[in-house]
Amino acid sequence: MPKQILQVQPIAAYDDNYIWLLSDGYFAVVVDPGDAQPVIAYLKEHHLQLKAILITHHHADHVGGVAELHRWVIESSGEAPAVYGPMTEDIPLRNESLMQGDSLHLHAPACELFVMEVPGHTLGHLAFYVETESSKHLFCGDTLFASGCGRIFEGTPQQMFDSLMKLKQLPDDTLVHCAHEYTLSNIKFALAVEPNNHDLLDWQARAQALRNAGKPTLPTTVAHEKRVNPFLRSDTSSVVAKIRERQPLISNEPVHVFAALRAWKDGFK
Repeated sequence: MPKQILQVQPIAAYDDNYIWLLSDGYFAVVVDPGDAQPVIAYLKEHHLQLKAILITHHHADHVGGVAELHRWVIESSGEAPAVYGPMTEDIPLRNESLMQGDSLHLHAPACELFVMEVPGHTLGHLAFYVETESSKHLFCGDTLFASGCGRIFEGTPQQMFDSLMKLKQLPDDTLVHCAHEYTLSNIKFALAVEPNNHDLLDWQARAQALRNAGKPTLPTTVAHEKRVNPFLRSDTSSVVAKIRERQPLISNEPVHVFAALRAWKDGFK
């Protein structure tokens, strides 16, 4: 199908969540509506009809608003939005189960989204990839963050590493839409790993300026994350050297470096 022109907008929720909304100016899709109210307010303000809800994983701050939002759409339009989510997780009101390799052909807004399984944060975690007329977009929930990655709650370091490597293979100009504004704290850790990374130092200044202005630091790009995100750089000599300063490693295999990085980040202040 032809690539479509879509607008992608972050809707802030809770203290640091982003709910992502895709629209063509008339119809909309939302990703991970943990809170219904800011989505409803945005839809009303911009006169958009919600057609679908996409869920990356089952955590409450990603699914908590599904039932209320679903009910409001039915009451306001008479039509229930489709709810898409991972096949192996308990998702409220899900009527379309998804797995690796599936694609969603949405008619309103017109777009085709490709489904990727990215376990680690949760076992059934999904990501959604879409190419529009002018850009490429990744909606990755809590797997990949700006300058960081999600905690491993249900999976293994090997699973999370494999998931991140899968995302790393996407085109460099893919816009990365993750679900939390964790960027400044992630940069703090990344600089502990690579204090002489000039791309990272420049990014710290830009990210701080954005936050000071009340703006999101997202989206970033895959290319940018390859330069500044230590969890995508576990094969880089400076990252390996820093981990070896801290602890012995079984080997320099990137997955072992990644596991040590993630364990370090879990206790980092």
